[in-house]
Amino acid sequence: MSAADLTVLRSPRRRRDATLLTVGLFAAIAAAMLPVFSVIAPGAWVAGAVLVAGGALGAGLIVRLSRLPAVLASVAELVVWIVLLTAIFGRTTAILLVIPTPSTFASVPGLIAQASAEIRDGVAPVPPDEGLAFLLVAAIGALAIVLDHVVLTARMPLLAGVGLVAVSLIPTIAIPSDVDIASFVLLAAALLFLLRIDTRARAAAPPRRDGRSPDPSPRRLFGVSATALGVAAVAVIVAVVATPLLPQPGLRFASGGTGGLGTTINPNLELGNDLRQPRDVEVLTVRTTGPTAPYLRAVTLSRFDGAVWQPDSFDTVAVPPSGAVFDRVGVDGDITLADWTTTVTVDQLDSPWLPVPYPASTVTGLNGDWLGMPQNRTVVTRAGSTREQVYEVQANVPRPTLEQIRSKTVGGTDLDPALTALPADVPAVIGDTAREVTANAQTPYDKLVTLQNWFRSSQFRYSLDAPVDAGFDGAGLDAVAQFLQVRAGYCVHYASAFAVMARTLGIPARIVIGYLPGTASSLPQQGGTEYTVTSSQLHSWPEVYFEGIGWVPFEPTNSLGVPTNFASGSTGGNNTAPNTPNQDAETPADQPSTAPSTATENDPGAQTTGGGSVTARQSTAWVAPVLGVLALLLLAGVPAAVRMVLRRRRLAAARAGDPVAAWTAMLEDVVDLGIPVSSALSPRAFAALLVEEQGAPADDVDLLRDAVERVSYAGDSLDPARGPALVSAVAGVRAALEGRATALRRVLARAYPRSLVVRPGAVGAVERESVSR
Repeated sequence: MSAADLTVLRSPRRRRDATLLTVGLFAAIAAAMLPVFSVIAPGAWVAGAVLVAGGALGAGLIVRLSRLPAVLASVAELVVWIVLLTAIFGRTTAILLVIPTPSTFASVPGLIAQASAEIRDGVAPVPPDEGLAFLLVAAIGALAIVLDHVVLTARMPLLAGVGLVAVSLIPTIAIPSDVDIASFVLLAAALLFLLRIDTRARAAAPPRRDGRSPDPSPRRLFGVSATALGVAAVAVIVAVVATPLLPQPGLRFASGGTGGLGTTINPNLELGNDLRQPRDVEVLTVRTTGPTAPYLRAVTLSRFDGAVWQPDSFDTVAVPPSGAVFDRVGVDGDITLADWTTTVTVDQLDSPWLPVPYPASTVTGLNGDWLGMPQNRTVVTRAGSTREQVYEVQANVPRPTLEQIRSKTVGGTDLDPALTALPADVPAVIGDTAREVTANAQTPYDKLVTLQNWFRSSQFRYSLDAPVDAGFDGAGLDAVAQFLQVRAGYCVHYASAFAVMARTLGIPARIVIGYLPGTASSLPQQGGTEYTVTSSQLHSWPEVYFEGIGWVPFEPTNSLGVPTNFASGSTGGNNTAPNTPNQDAETPADQPSTAPSTATENDPGAQTTGGGSVTARQSTAWVAPVLGVLALLLLAGVPAAVRMVLRRRRLAAARAGDPVAAWTAMLEDVVDLGIPVSSALSPRAFAALLVEEQGAPADDVDLLRDAVERVSYAGDSLDPARGPALVSAVAGVRAALEGRATALRRVLARAYPRSLVVRPGAVGAVERESVSR
């Protein structure tokens, strides 16, 4: 710690400023941590984090107020950090509960491994056990120590603010969601408070002749307002413009072991943010012996509490090397089964849920440990990932005729009651609409097809934006009721509405998350046609259980996928599996005549793919990148704009006759050009150094030095008459120094001025306080 720093801390006001900086930093850290609650459930670890961070900051403040070297503050903070962590998590192996032993340190790797497992396997918000709690508390305490050094030792609160803003945005990036406005406002207020206290400590006004402290003047405050303007601009741009453009992976139940970035499957029907991403990437390719590309299902959701559809979690069995994980599909004897082979090659998909066609019987070629759920024929891993997997799936697909499926009943005595369960407070519009639409249908199948075609008719439209604008980007009962009113939404709304309405009719239904059929990427060849599936084809659809057939998928989403139809056995048409195209399929007589027979008729803008149609979701994808580029350009220009405002304010004060403003403006120009400015040097010493070593004009430098010495030591009042000369001297020094600097240095000085972060110090202020005492 320099002599100047010790002098500063001997001042009661400076000690108060150091205390306020510590308190402000603690508040800023707390505000930055609030968004973490969306990822990690609050609990006892919060109290531990408060204790460790507050204890470390308090220890550093006590050392500084004791006028000890700054390095001892960091040492004291580290000691307190270790002691408190030991007291919270290592008491059983510590001496006197707080002094760590070798056994205490040996337990740390185990805690970190436990935390890694909790993060990998947990569902957000994750309730932390001991391992994750230790990692959180230790990390927040370490962050407090680092930022304490940045704010109070290095005196760079703006740099600390950038770090805290980045930390606060991590949960928003990890889990797609809106920026937490309340916590962001609290963080901004805490950062502005830090900047205000730091600037006041650096630029104290001269004492009055009667010894009393002067009243705050605009000259003392304009630096804070300019800096605050810059911080506010950056915060608004990052929170409102830049953050929504960042890649936002969906919520994961487990972490892939192969590393890298890619898309994933969100098992919680929160697909809106995934589908609205401007960048469409290839996630996998499919080669099949079937007539068309299959739907690929990954997760089923059967339990519905009125607000959330819960992913199914049934008993699992290990996938054997032979791949025969599921029994052959059991259907009535008169139902035809088709055996199709599908080969899937995964690229940019990093998920624990394996996309497979339904109904799979064998899955071969997988690397790692995979588990099958026989009750819904899905495959999942606890520790691996789908990334770079190449596997082959054998599927036994029931192919009933139209007459056969019309004759079947839905449900069964062995079926889980949860598949028909609904809360008691279902909005009346849902059941009333279901009964009204299906009033003329005679069989369960006819009711379901009528309902499917009603959703796919011109009365509805596909939209990724309408639900957001209306404020119901979800799948609960309220969202379904509003969707039936607005009649615009995406697959989540169609699937949830179909399933809930089917249940109001006593029909067992669930929802599936997976991928639409891909786009044919090659000509038919041996082994089947190859199809490409992209991230924009992430999809959800409903399924209904028919006795003697099994689960039959339907496609209510307007303009997407392939509507379910079956060929009549009496016409000699081919039997059609669910969700496969059949242009010759016979439509039940009781279907609404206005319902289009194909997706293309529903949506003229739809583009045909290898098994159906997919709306051109990316038709306006260029908007987001352009806005992103404009935002980045605007962000890049913020430092220069802030510096320009700051300099104009300083020169305006200098033109009014303020020598301190003129001297500070010159110092900031010097810092911008990369010339070091030491707060330990008096104005006279620094002026001599500037003339002798940097080639600054002696007349201009002497004029500024004399003026600041007069106001600092003699207490001269402001003289507007000398203002133009002060401004001219500042301009002369700047021009001379720029003339000696390289072209690159001049560009950096204007575009990214260092004085916004590296403050030149208030040399006159330090000298004044020493003399006044």
